[in-house]
Amino acid sequence: MGFTVEEINLMCVYDTSDRGRLLTGIRESLPHLLEPELKELAQGIIGRLEAMTDREFAALVLAPDYE
Repeated sequence: MGFTVEEINLMCVYDTSDRGRLLTGIRESLPHLLEPELKELAQGIIGRLEAMTDREFAALVLAPDYE
């Protein structure tokens, strides 16, 4: 289950130490995301994180791509 560069970059704004903390951070920020595209991206990430196991999450390489 791969994530796009945009999704990974957004996830890296939050605490990625475990799936639960990441989900909490993204969920808490949803009301503050004013751009519809950003909100849609965050909601998609939430859905994909909820569908994966902690083991699958642990295997992810979450490093921002600034290029």
